[in-house]
Amino acid sequence: MGLLLLTGMSGSGKSTAFKILEDIGYNCVDNLPIPLLKSFVDLEQAEKDQKVAVGIDIRSGKKLDQLEGILDELKQDGKQVEILFLDASDEVLLKRYKETRRNHPLSKEERIQTGIREERQRLTFLRERADHIIDTSNLLTRELKEEITKIFVEKQDYKSMNIMVLSFGFKYGIPEDADLVFDVRFLPNPYYDLKLRPLTGNDRPIQDFVMKYPQSVEFLNKLDDLMQFLIPNYIREGKNSLVIAIGCTGGKHRSVTLANELYERLSKHSEHYGLKIEHRDIDKDRKIGK
Repeated sequence: MGLLLLTGMSGSGKSTAFKILEDIGYNCVDNLPIPLLKSFVDLEQAEKDQKVAVGIDIRSGKKLDQLEGILDELKQDGKQVEILFLDASDEVLLKRYKETRRNHPLSKEERIQTGIREERQRLTFLRERADHIIDTSNLLTRELKEEITKIFVEKQDYKSMNIMVLSFGFKYGIPEDADLVFDVRFLPNPYYDLKLRPLTGNDRPIQDFVMKYPQSVEFLNKLDDLMQFLIPNYIREGKNSLVIAIGCTGGKHRSVTLANELYERLSKHSEHYGLKIEHRDIDKDRKIGK
């Protein structure tokens, strides 16, 4: 029997993950009392072909402090326990709690942020022991299913770093979840060409306009070189989510073009990380034709 321990931050998508695991053949037991974990493993050990997932998280209260010792005992006994830790940024977790109008299990009368900080501190030992960490900050349900399927069905190496290349317009604000922000407003602006104005950086005429300038090519080369230096070091230090935001005034022309160009360059090395692209503001201010 292989035991999977599903844990992670409240609001990171563990309930959804349980449903996905059930769909791929796991027998799921959520919120198992920690003192029963060792006995449960012994009981299920006889079912050699049975795949079991157990959910343990901050809901265990003070008994969570016993978990590390129990995991050590199971390891010493030769019992195989694989840990999947779901995480998300504090900003995303806060947003999710506000949208559902639920209280964090540790916040009580305090602010939700206080509960999130305390939970992250108390779960540090589990995150450090985790075999797989999935950051759900930018994942849709189907994308979470794809990642879980890769790990536990297809047995693929999980790409612990997920990178989002994001274009945006400064006039609409800097993305709150951005890790790195690059300003390309120094480049010539196709907005002032009335023929080009209705187009976007996804259109060839805009791409040709932006990339014909030497400073655009030089900026892209330097940015690509910086990413090739940063990304392996981020992965080595355990960072699992990186949002690279590229902004121009309206988020429609220059930033979209450069984001697409960077995405293409990073995709050449995407066997080492997950990669997505999003153009946040590309459709804003688009006028409907008569």
